Formats: sequence, structure tokens, C-alpha cells
Amino acid sequence: MDIRFSPHNLHIEGLDIFIKQDPNFRVLNRQKLVYKSALIDQLPKKIPGIYTITGGRQIGKTTLLKQWMAHLIENGFPPECITYFTGELIDDHHALIRIITDSLQITGDVSEKANLQYLLLDEITYIKNWDKGIKYLADTGFLENVILVLTGSDLVVIKEARMRFPGRRGLSDTVDFHLFPLDFYEYVKLNNRITNNEICLLVEDDKIAVRNRINLLYEEFKKYLMHGGFLTAINDMAMYNKILPATFSTYSDWIRGDMLKRNKQEHNLMEILGGVIKRYGTQITWNSLSKDLSIDHPKTIADYIEILESMNVLYVQSALLEDKLAAAPKKARKLIFSDPFIYHAVNAWLHPCKDPYDMLLCPLIESSEHCGKIVESCIINHFQRKFPTFYIKAKGEVDIAYIDQKQFWPVEIKWTKQLRPKELKQISKYPNSKILTRNRNAGEIKGIPTEPIPLNLLRLGHIT
Repeated sequence: MDIRFSPHNLHIEGLDIFIKQDPNFRVLNRQKLVYKSALIDQLPKKIPGIYTITGGRQIGKTTLLKQWMAHLIENGFPPECITYFTGELIDDHHALIRIITDSLQITGDVSEKANLQYLLLDEITYIKNWDKGIKYLADTGFLENVILVLTGSDLVVIKEARMRFPGRRGLSDTVDFHLFPLDFYEYVKLNNRITNNEICLLVEDDKIAVRNRINLLYEEFKKYLMHGGFLTAINDMAMYNKILPATFSTYSDWIRGDMLKRNKQEHNLMEILGGVIKRYGTQITWNSLSKDLSIDHPKTIADYIEILESMNVLYVQSALLEDKLAAAPKKARKLIFSDPFIYHAVNAWLHPCKDPYDMLLCPLIESSEHCGKIVESCIINHFQRKFPTFYIKAKGEVDIAYIDQKQFWPVEIKWTKQLRPKELKQISKYPNSKILTRNRNAGEIKGIPTEPIPLNLLRLGHIT
């Protein structure tokens, strides 16, 4: 094996050594809260093919791969059949082909005994023309008995390249996986202030459990609005009761760095993200957004937004064509950050200060108006992970219309303590509607069922 990859393949020397000395496990072992994604049990074990894991940068894809390697070994798979490569150290598809073929030849005897080999290529998009290399390896039969797992942060590039592998992906029902930040349900389970048994009772709407744990559930939700689903920020809160300035910088630097790699201008990025925050939660068009910026061309704004969406920084929520259950292409859209902490990291970059947690984040969460916008975007992101999700714009507006069972389900989000009748004018038209509120108790408003926000998110996360 190329010596450059040796630090990431210590599992060959033994599982204990791997868990103690691997670079990613060393970081993980210092954390107070260690998360194991449900994807570990869903990733392939016995069916050869080309698989992908996508997700934003700094989301934990590399750690997921390392945990999966340990999981395979713990379940009896030979360590010699598992090899990890990082794309950061591979220049182009020629180098990729050479490294992979050398690896397969070196472990050929083991592969014959095990009849299967696992190759993990992390951050594949760092490799120039990587898809040409993978196509060559597949076409020449090198991957016939290989489970090849590719990870990448750029959803568009990965998606386009996958289209070039027709008939080469393998026979598994699922070949593409996506790693999200932790949702609220996953965070509550990880933090363990509410036991698994209590979570089950809350999900099942056990009245006693809801009464006993609803205040604690709101406490956990407030924390989630601060650190979102990013494990570094979650562990900062768990260990220091605040999020460290370096953690804010890590995530804003990722966004800036990836945009600069695409030859985009930092000052344009700052303006566009500032415009998104200024109009957060409102309907916008590229033309209307350009009026607030020095960027003259709406097409330029659209290009930046498209890249930010492909990086999992932003989610673009379209209006719904109710009769077609599809996006309304001519109506304005809403731009929301894909996780509460991304909002905070971007805000800290746009407004530099010594302590972003105390000086920016906490005041924002204590502001009912600003917090309400983050609550709304947080809920929208939870729904869009499970269902096609839109908003309704007619005479009135409805925050969410998600598609399930061939119909749309309207959901209104109210973080304010008082509701005005005109705010419910549109949602009152739909018999299957629901209102998510700040109230601790479920009930009804004008005949529309209501549900406490964190309780709804907990139940939503429980859906598989």
C-alpha cells in the first residue's frame, strides 16, 4: 500500500489499534457524545457494486466510513479485504486507476478466499476526472467482486457522474445514500436526557409521558436551535456549555473554500448570503434579491444559489401547484439554510466578533422574531428530508405543504404566543391541515388540530 494511506488503514494491524490510533477515531474518542449513524447498518455488506454517500462537508462522512470499517471487522469480515483511500491525495483518474489496481493485486489472494473486497474512496470529487477512472475500472472487470463506496460533498457532480455508470452500479436495491446533520429525534436520543423508553412513549402520544417531559423536550429544542445537527457544535455545548469560536469558523471556512474552488468571488458570496439572511423566511425572486445587492445580473445570483444548494448549505423551497402536486416554476421561492447551525456560522462570518456564541447566537435565539424564523426553517428542513416539501401561496400563505400518499398536507408554523384569525385564513381551507405551535399542549384552533413543535419533530424523526 502507498505509505500515504497507511495512517487511515491501521485496521490491518488490529481493531484495537485502529480504534485507538486512527486519526478520525482519535478525534471521536475525545468527544463526550459519540454518534453512530443508522446508515452503518444500511451500507452494503455482500453485494458488489458502485455505491455513493453524499452530504455536506464537515458532516461526518469520513467518520462514518471509519465506523463502518470497524463494524465490518466486528462482524467477521477480514480486515485485509477493506481498504480506505482519501481523494485529497490522488491527483487524477490515471493515478486513481493505478492505486486501485495495485491495491486489488496486492490483496488478490485474500480476495479469492473472501470472494469480496471493500474499497472506500473518500471525497472522490477531489480527483480530476474521477468518473473516467471508475468507468474504466468497471468496464475492465476490476470491480467485479468489489464493493466500491464513493463519498462526495458536491451533489451535482456526483449525480452527473453517476449517470455515466448505467448497468455498472450492481444489483443492490439501494446504491445511493445521503448523510444529513442529525435531526431533532437523533439529537435527543444521542443526548440521552430523555430515555429511549420515554422517547417511545412521547412518539406514541402517551399523555403522562408528554406531561412529564414536555418542558425538558422544549429545553432540548432550544439547544438544537443553537447547534443544529452538527456534531462538533453539539459536543461543544455538551462539554463547554457554549459553541467555541473555532467551530463557527470551521463551517464558514468550508463554505468559502468550496466556493473559491469553483472560481466564485468571495465578495459576491458575502452579499448573497447577507441578502438571504436579510430576507430570511420570505418569498424572493432572483430579480428582487438583486435589487438589494451590487450584483447586477440575476443569473449570477442563481448560479451562486445553485452551488450553495448542491453543497447542502441552502434548501430552496418552491411554491406548490396544488392541482399537479409539483413546484410552481414562476412563483417566488424561499431560501433557507439546511441546518440552524449553518445559519449561525454564516451570520458569524458576515458579522465578525470575538465570541459569536455570546454576542450573536444567544441574542438571536432570545429574540422571538428572529428565533421564529429559525424555528420555521428548522421544521421545513425536517419535512423535506422525508417528503417532497413546498409552501402554498394563494390569497394567503401556508408554511409547508408536503406530499404523501398522492396528496398534499398543509402545515402552519406559529412560534408567536398569539394567533390572529387572518393568519389562519388560508390553512382553514384544507380539511387535512395542522398547526405546529409553541404551546406545550395539543389542542385545536378554529377546528384545526395543533401540536407542540418539538413533539412533532420527534415523531417525524421516528418515521423510517
